[in-house]
Amino acid sequence: MVMDFVDLPPLLSAKGVVRLPGSKSISNRVLLLAALADGQTEVRDLLESDDTARMIDALRLLGVVVESLGDRAYRVHGVAGKFPCRQAELFLGNAGTAFRSLTGALALAGGHYTLTGVARMHERPIGDLVDALRQLGADIRYLGNEKFPPLEIRPSAIRSGGVLQVRGDLSSQFLTGLLMALPLTGVETTVEVVGDLISQPYIEITLATMARFGVQVERQGWQRFTLPAGHAYRSPGVVSVEGDASSASYFLALGAIGGGPLRVEGVGRDSVQGDVRFADALALMGARVERGPNWIETAGPLQGKLHGIDLDCKHIPDAAMTLATTALFAEGATTLRNIASWRVKETDRIAAMATELRKLGAAVEEGADFIRVTPPHSSFLTPPAGIDTYDDHRIAMCFSLAAFANTLRINDPGCVTKTFPDFFARFAAVTQPVPVIAIDGPSASGKGTVAARLASTLGWHYLDSGALYRLTALACRRAGVTWDDEAATATIAAGLDVVFGENSIRLSGDEVNDAIRDEEISSGASQVAALPAVRDALLFRQRVFRRAPGLVADGRDMGSVVFPDALTKVFLTASVEVRAERRHKQLIEKGIAASILPLLLDLRERDQRDSQRSVAPLQQSEDANLLDTTDLTIEQAVSQVLSWSKQGA
Repeated sequence: MVMDFVDLPPLLSAKGVVRLPGSKSISNRVLLLAALADGQTEVRDLLESDDTARMIDALRLLGVVVESLGDRAYRVHGVAGKFPCRQAELFLGNAGTAFRSLTGALALAGGHYTLTGVARMHERPIGDLVDALRQLGADIRYLGNEKFPPLEIRPSAIRSGGVLQVRGDLSSQFLTGLLMALPLTGVETTVEVVGDLISQPYIEITLATMARFGVQVERQGWQRFTLPAGHAYRSPGVVSVEGDASSASYFLALGAIGGGPLRVEGVGRDSVQGDVRFADALALMGARVERGPNWIETAGPLQGKLHGIDLDCKHIPDAAMTLATTALFAEGATTLRNIASWRVKETDRIAAMATELRKLGAAVEEGADFIRVTPPHSSFLTPPAGIDTYDDHRIAMCFSLAAFANTLRINDPGCVTKTFPDFFARFAAVTQPVPVIAIDGPSASGKGTVAARLASTLGWHYLDSGALYRLTALACRRAGVTWDDEAATATIAAGLDVVFGENSIRLSGDEVNDAIRDEEISSGASQVAALPAVRDALLFRQRVFRRAPGLVADGRDMGSVVFPDALTKVFLTASVEVRAERRHKQLIEKGIAASILPLLLDLRERDQRDSQRSVAPLQQSEDANLLDTTDLTIEQAVSQVLSWSKQGA
């Protein structure tokens, strides 16, 4: 089975410009209000993601015409508060903004509807919103556990007006769903918030969006909201969606950690989104921050490192997650408070963040509504097998910052499609990874000698990838495992205890530099290298050798598979006769008796086997420079590769 992961290379710096995708929160609010409004609305710069797709699908099932105009623009034909389809079954995935707001609108719409989602959505509470809607007479029934989706909504006699109460201390989406639905009643209604209202900036987004569609809500502090009589949604004609301020946090943090300057466009000092205050938190940590009307730019401290902070995060609940990973690169502990809402999001984010941060060596303390992160004393020299993402887009994105410490594997990266489908491409565009020179070629072509000399000349790290397969073959021999036992061999490969020195290779503490060069072990290495499970087990291990200031790696698939983003790719070869002579000379110098003919036949057989194997066959990739060393000295070959690397830098 193919693992679903992305391996992020270790990073040196981050700078550039990123244009943000549209805000998820604003996109789904605008879609629903455009559907409920009188008239047609052209929505521009809409976020195209899983969450908005769920909302659009639901609206279409309800009879709303939603036309795609291309280039993230849509035309929504409003239904003036009356959905044409009075009965529908709606699947809303894990889109909380769609589920909560549609629950409110459909409860007052007078139809018969079923709302379901993925398993995690059925674990996210909705009882407070249902209780508030029932005060109006809405007939809402739980189809599973009490207080949780899925829901059945039946036609009912709605009691108009008066005063309603809704809790505000668990999720602001309950208040949002209620406020957006109430204009359907047409009479004056007041909503009182019970308890402290969390995530207040998201209510500001709700009120601002409702105002764009002609409904003004009177607010008394954060405890009382009144919708005047006669209110109804009217299309404003054209609505442009702001960039997503929560998504901005990853790139703003990149600039602060990676030096910058890094500018995000689509949000700025004029934004209606509370998560733009994330930039203030970075400034408290020592980052340099500049703002314009529609952009924010960050850079690292002029001197020293970022430093830990103690912050009340009620104004930036989603973006605060990025502070937890930014804390890995700060001096001292960082404490994030008032984040109880993390517990009821796509996953229990406090528990998930604590678990994954500990994998990276951080000391983490967690409570009901806080998390405290103390960074490790040293860089993460042994990265974890993978950061788990819990089907939570924000966990995947905020942990990408940890690539500044070392190679990082993120499992299930596809979860970012919820809000930022091309996140990893945007991430790569503004980051500079540790450079790699990948030298591939057949056995005895001289690639190892050239690569080692090149690494010494540049002062970079060196990886003899073939040695890992030789080490696997040797470890199998020692464990009594045959080289064709794929499962057992892969297990041994995954657990190899290997230390590379300048002229030394140690396996489980034993010096094996000579032992793995034995011809029989060399043959075994070629055999185990053809096993897909072994290659999977060793892929991440090889990538971990990539460390600053750079890496020179030699092998048979360094440029095509292991380091496809290598700065310079070289396919180094020589005639089989010359390679046999070189191998013969090496063996004689080591005091090993050998003759040319068997070596020549062995190399030909190995070339054929390596070039025809089903997994990562030995062949020159299209973007690799061909270097034939048949008539070249080592110095000439090294000089040529250096020249190519300077051209590619």
